[in-house]
Amino acid sequence: MSSDMTGTRKMITGAVLLASLHFVILLAGFVAPNDPATQNRELPFVPPSRLHFVDARGHVHLRPFIYRWAPHAGSFNEYDESRDREYPIHFLVAGTQYRIAGWVPARIHLFGVEEPARAFLLGTDNFGRDQFSRILFGGQISVAAGILATLISLGLGTLVGCISGLYGKWIDEVAMRFAELFLVLPWIYLLFAVRSFLPLHMSPTQTFFLLITVIGTIGWARPARLVRGIVLGARNQNYVKASRGFGASDLHLMRHHILPLSYGALLTQAALLVPQYILAEVTLSFFGLGVSEPNPSWGSLLAILQQYNVLVSYWWMFAPAVALVVVSFGYLSIANAFHERLQSVSI
Repeated sequence: MSSDMTGTRKMITGAVLLASLHFVILLAGFVAPNDPATQNRELPFVPPSRLHFVDARGHVHLRPFIYRWAPHAGSFNEYDESRDREYPIHFLVAGTQYRIAGWVPARIHLFGVEEPARAFLLGTDNFGRDQFSRILFGGQISVAAGILATLISLGLGTLVGCISGLYGKWIDEVAMRFAELFLVLPWIYLLFAVRSFLPLHMSPTQTFFLLITVIGTIGWARPARLVRGIVLGARNQNYVKASRGFGASDLHLMRHHILPLSYGALLTQAALLVPQYILAEVTLSFFGLGVSEPNPSWGSLLAILQQYNVLVSYWWMFAPAVALVVVSFGYLSIANAFHERLQSVSI
């Protein structure tokens, strides 16, 4: 009983964490204080803005505030806080227009400061673009790619696994040999090989859907073998034989008697595949084969770390990697909770 409660708590915790992360990413335009594409060429590689409650005169402020960054005289990419004026953090402020979930236009942002200051919570990149805002908008591309590619893999895997397990014989033999081939191939090199044969100059939308199609198609083998095993175990059950004896079609058997047994295992597979496919998209974009600039993704944001001076000098440029780790941890936690739950049910 206690183990069931522990597993349930883990599942709820993981679900809440994932829901919160996805909610923030979905509402990136609302949470982000700045337009991710706006360049501030005079402020490249600005460090993260510091929140203050005590000003230069020693006065305590109830509302947090920041100071405007000013280039340090006689140096390159070094900045000092200009303490001649405080810029309080305001909430629910009007700013640049964005679209909620890519559809509904809006202008209200969660927080912001007055001009000419800028709130750079995670600093800026080499073009002076707000890193925090770009991470949020980049998450929309990277996480959406992982989720959609997972749906493609699970859809193909379920279809192949059902046909293979239900009909068997030569169909099962051929399908499983192909599955074994896909399982032993190094997927990252296969992704590079497939992507290199496709056109490089495409619109961001075309590139995005091409990525998820390639990533999702490559990963169908493991779900297919999983579903096949469940179908093989279920098709010989008495209630399935009885339903077939009463004239039930194969489609009816799959929908009402066999596939429901695989839902738990497929949810676990989905929680495992999403972070893998997010990483696949990040890897391709990191090497310039994914969504191109100025559209941000976590991979393209990390690509600048290939420059040694950025790697050793600007620690905040690692922030997209931290976001990737947090999201992956959330999915893996809920996958582990699903697995423990399935084991306790089977016992």
